[in-house]
Formats: sequence, C-alpha cells, structure tokens
Amino acid sequence: MRKIVATLIAGLFATSALAQDTKEAAHSEAQHEKRAAKADTKLEKAGAAAQTDAAKADKKPIKRQADARADKAQAKAEKAAEQTETKTDGMTVSANK
Repeated sequence: MRKIVATLIAGLFATSALAQDTKEAAHSEAQHEKRAAKADTKLEKAGAAAQTDAAKADKKPIKRQADARADKAQAKAEKAAEQTETKTDGMTVSANK
C-alpha cells in the first residue's frame, strides 16, 4: 500500500513538473515567434528605407544635371541680352553722331 501511495505521489509530481515544462515551452515558443516577427518587421522597414534612399540618390544626379542645364540656359540668355544691349547702345551712339 505504501508503494502504491508513493507511486501516485511521484506520478503527481511528475505530471505537475511536465505540465509546467509544457507551459514554459509554449510560452518560450510564443515569445520566440513574437521576437522573430518584430525582427522581420524591422528588416522590412530597413529594406523600404534603403529603397527610398536609393531612389533619392538616383534623383540627385538628375536634379543636378537639370540645375546645370538651367544655369547654362540662364547664362546664355543673359549673354544674349548683353549682346543685344550692346548692339542697341552702338546704334544709339552712331545715330547721335
């Protein structure tokens, strides 16, 4: 009889220990999955940010080229205006003589 009671008590301890291990394992697995999901989200955000930065970097040289073209066009227009002004001044001077 004592052996049966001892076996039952040992079985109860074993069952409770196993149940706790199962709960802890399930909890640990849930935390691991949660952390993995957060890491994946961070990785996706970093990838999206890198693509945005790459797109901005691609636009900068194009904008610089456009700015350079605009500067050249403005300089050309100013030069043409100066030449026109010089010609006009030359005509005025010769007309007065």
